Amino acid sequence: MKKIMYTALVALFAFALAACGGNEEGKGNENKEGQQKDKENKEKTEQMEEMQKKMEEQQVDENKVVATVNDEEIKGADFNRALGQMQMQYQQMGQDPTSKKVADQLKKQVVTGLVDFEVIVQEAEAKGYDASEDEVNKQIDQIKGQFDDDKKFKEALKTNKLNEEQLKEQIAAQIQYETYVEKEIPAEEVSEEELKKYYDQMKEAQGEQAPKYEEVKDQLKKQMQEKQKQEKVAQKVKELKKDADINVKI
Repeated sequence: MKKIMYTALVALFAFALAACGGNEEGKGNENKEGQQKDKENKEKTEQMEEMQKKMEEQQVDENKVVATVNDEEIKGADFNRALGQMQMQYQQMGQDPTSKKVADQLKKQVVTGLVDFEVIVQEAEAKGYDASEDEVNKQIDQIKGQFDDDKKFKEALKTNKLNEEQLKEQIAAQIQYETYVEKEIPAEEVSEEELKKYYDQMKEAQGEQAPKYEEVKDQLKKQMQEKQKQEKVAQKVKELKKDADINVKI
C-alpha cells in the first residue's frame, strides 16, 4: 500500500479556510485614515500573494517520483505538502523560504524527512505494527471536530489534494511510526545526577531567573528523555538506511 506521508496531516491541521466578506458601511470612506488603511491592506495582500506564488513555483509535479525506498515510491504530492508546511515554519521564523539558499536547504530537508519516515514505517510493518480501524477512525473524528462542519472539512481535504481514504492511509502510517518508536525505542531512565547536571547548565544560562530544581525536575526529565529518544531514533534511521535501497530523484 502506498504511504501518504504524515506531513500531509500536519499541513491539513495548519490549513485555515479564509472567509472573505465585504463591509458595505466601510465602502466609500474617503477620510485619509481609511484610505491609508486600505492601501496598506492591499499592499500586504499583494505581498502575500506574491510570496505564495514564489513558494508554489518550488513545488514539483504531484505525480513525479521524488524518491524510492525499497521500491516504495514517494510522490511529488507528498513532497509538496511537506514543503508547504516547512515553508510556513520558516516564514514564522522570519526567513524567506524562497531565497535560493533556504529553498535548496528546504528541498533537502523535506526529501530526507520523507525518506526517514518511510524507512521507519517499513520497519514497523516488518515488525507487525499495524494501525487498527478504530485507531484511525478516532483520529479522523478528532480532525473533523476542528472544522465547523463536514463541508469545510472536505474543502480542506480538496485544497490539500486529499480524499478521506488517503487521509486514513497517512494516519495509519503515522500510527505505525509512533507505535514502533514507542515499543522499539523506549525512553531511557534519567539518573538524579544527570538531571542535576542538566539543571546546573540551565541555571548557569538563566542566572537568578532560573526556577528552583524541584519546580522543574519533572519537566527537565521529560526533556532529557525526549532528546535521548530523538537521538536513538536518528541512529535507528541511519542503521535502516544502510540496508535500504534508496534512490532520491530530485
